[in-house]
Amino acid sequence: MKNCIVIILVLFLSVSCKKELVKQPAKLIEKEKMVDIMYDLSLLDAMRYQNPLPLDSVETDPVKFILRKFKVDSLQFAQSNMYYAADYEGYKEMFDEVSKRLAVNQRATDSILKIEEKKAAKEKKQKEKDSIKEAVKKPLKQQATIDSIKQLIQLRKKR
Repeated sequence: MKNCIVIILVLFLSVSCKKELVKQPAKLIEKEKMVDIMYDLSLLDAMRYQNPLPLDSVETDPVKFILRKFKVDSLQFAQSNMYYAADYEGYKEMFDEVSKRLAVNQRATDSILKIEEKKAAKEKKQKEKDSIKEAVKKPLKQQATIDSIKQLIQLRKKR
């Protein structure tokens, strides 16, 4: 009998403790839109890390620009972020989606950089070929003076 009461009490306590940590805000941003905002903010952070000067010299706040792009105010974003962060698994899934998008973007950027490097290498080789052609096309007069200088040097060494 005592065991039955203890089990019922434990079940009752475990069910009653299952309440939300953060209440759903009135203007909750839907999950897909929130993932888009988080993606843009992640790109912004990456840009700040890679090249901090241009973003700091801009008069407007880039974060405000991103929030304005999605027609969201900063309070609405903060409340929605806290609400989603209270559910660890859901928040982790959102960040995993952002990570996947960033990885796709990274691969595309890497492939573009490789193509640009190949183009630059081809242009460098072409410039080298052009400079060799120019050297071959030098007038015979210049070559004659170089040959005559070499002959003078050899004559002086013989003396």
